[in-house]
Amino acid sequence: MARNNKQENAGAPELQERVVYINRVSKTVKGGRRMAFTALVVVGDENGHVGVGMGKSAEVPNAIKKGVEDAKKNMFHVPVTAGGSIPHPVDGHFGAGHVLIKPAIEGTGVIAGGPVRPLFELAGITNVLSKSLGTDNALNIIKAAAEGLKSLSSPEQAAERRGLTVSEMFNGKED
Repeated sequence: MARNNKQENAGAPELQERVVYINRVSKTVKGGRRMAFTALVVVGDENGHVGVGMGKSAEVPNAIKKGVEDAKKNMFHVPVTAGGSIPHPVDGHFGAGHVLIKPAIEGTGVIAGGPVRPLFELAGITNVLSKSLGTDNALNIIKAAAEGLKSLSSPEQAAERRGLTVSEMFNGKED
């Protein structure tokens, strides 16, 4: 049976998962406090597909498992250039989180703060500059970075919107 399962998933991308943040939360009830854990998880295939998810449970492994399931449901595509960067600078906003993301030349590496680094790495972005402006809440920062990456458009998509080819867009229309 295991062979059939592997053959069925042969076309699916191999997803990696990283736990970004685990937090202990409590709810005060009549008898005292009920403790639970939240887990912020990023999944991606290092080939332009990435997702962010949040899970909550009384135990850490269950919270991580729920976070992975949520991240898989919320996957999106990120256009990555041949140099392993992003096509253009972008700002991401979510709540009080504000993240500035800029493309970088080859060899720069991932220059990013703690929570957004796994997001870039699992998206397959190897050269990028990032700065968090605003809150230091890991959830808001990573969701702001994800919103920024979702708003990216590849040169092909920009050319299609303008009714041009990529070469016409960068070199001008030839009459």
